Amino acid sequence: MKVEIWSDVMCPFCYVGKKHFEDALEQLPFKDKVEVEWKSFQLDPTLPVEGVAESTIDYLVTRKGMPKEQIEGMMTQLQQAGLAVDIDFRQDISIPVNTFRAHRLIHFAQSKGKGNEMEEALFYAHFTAGKNVGQIEVLTEIATNIGLNKEEVIALLTSEAHTQEVKNDIDEAQTLGISGVPFFVIDRKYGISGAQPVDTFAEALTQAFEESQPKFEMKGNPDANACGPEGCEI
Repeated sequence: MKVEIWSDVMCPFCYVGKKHFEDALEQLPFKDKVEVEWKSFQLDPTLPVEGVAESTIDYLVTRKGMPKEQIEGMMTQLQQAGLAVDIDFRQDISIPVNTFRAHRLIHFAQSKGKGNEMEEALFYAHFTAGKNVGQIEVLTEIATNIGLNKEEVIALLTSEAHTQEVKNDIDEAQTLGISGVPFFVIDRKYGISGAQPVDTFAEALTQAFEESQPKFEMKGNPDANACGPEGCEI
């Protein structure tokens, strides 16, 4: 069974949703039969590659036109949601940044079997450590810390590799009608929008898995002639 997750490194509820999804998956007996593929989505592609010299709160005030009081209330709720799943959201130090380069790195990590680890490392770096996940030096450090080859990572980040894959993900999201993240697509049959509760993920995954399994069904007349241990009936 395959689960595709559209997500953005700069999306706090993508981080929460990842935790809920993983907690649900951990409860299921078929967890080892679920393939996870991370898909790219950008909340704000207009941001500069190296980020902006202002806090997330100031960014939302100036770029999104939201009242500061509203944003501070949102941050309080977000902090509580994060603590419930062991996330320490530090929006006071997180740096708004164009995540396209980070998405290319995720695709690279995924090709090496480390997609989940890269997502987690990038979320932590952005939301808790306050690192600039648009800078090549920062991304290189994050990648090597999860075991990726430094030279390969630098070669990737200083080229245009995996650019088309990121663009394809974004185009595919539009085709599927995905306008917000996180968005989970299960076997291309079911969609789950947002950081849903753990039980919701578990129920959806279980239903999809059961439907994906071959079912035995009797056909024909059950009373037709047949042979058994006691002989044949004619």
